[in-house]
Amino acid sequence: MVDLKHVARFIDSGRKCLVAYRTLPGDAYSCLVIPTENLPESQHDALISIVESSAAQSANEFAEVLARQQFPDGSIMLAALHTQGKLIKVATDAIEMIPNFSAKVRLDKLNIIIAEKRNVAVDDLAIKPPGGKSTQLAEVVEIATVNEVPSVAPKVDATAPVEGDTPEIVAKRYRSQADKLAKEAAQFRRLAEDLVPTKKK
Repeated sequence: MVDLKHVARFIDSGRKCLVAYRTLPGDAYSCLVIPTENLPESQHDALISIVESSAAQSANEFAEVLARQQFPDGSIMLAALHTQGKLIKVATDAIEMIPNFSAKVRLDKLNIIIAEKRNVAVDDLAIKPPGGKSTQLAEVVEIATVNEVPSVAPKVDATAPVEGDTPEIVAKRYRSQADKLAKEAAQFRRLAEDLVPTKKK
């Protein structure tokens, strides 16, 4: 079977989705996706037909094609999905790209790979309006990120005190969380250095 771009699923639930934007301007670790399981049949079938098209498979971002295509009712796909609240903002590490039945790669890791191949930072992958002028794509991103809808289970605060905790237990939990965050920060610094090495003065 031929690999398909833009096809993905939520890692936590396995629910299928299509990735409209792999990254967002000013937010390289978030994306906009279209959950497909609960769409009306006409919209679902139209989107699947479009994502399998050569236009979609040659596009860097699926949203570029959605901005030019229409649903059976005549509405522009990208605008309709946006106004109907079907474009959902989620973290890139919560999405797994599945180009075929046997391959899978987490979206945040895929973005790093793409950025390395283009010799740019992950922050520079997002679509930017030409000449700074507003476009339909940019407007959808701007509005959709404000009206964020959670698509994954909320994270539990690992440092929140629990009834009956002693100060020693709470302090231990804080230290554990601090160690975890320090490791994550170090990892992000390594990734940043790999992408764009710090220039020595």
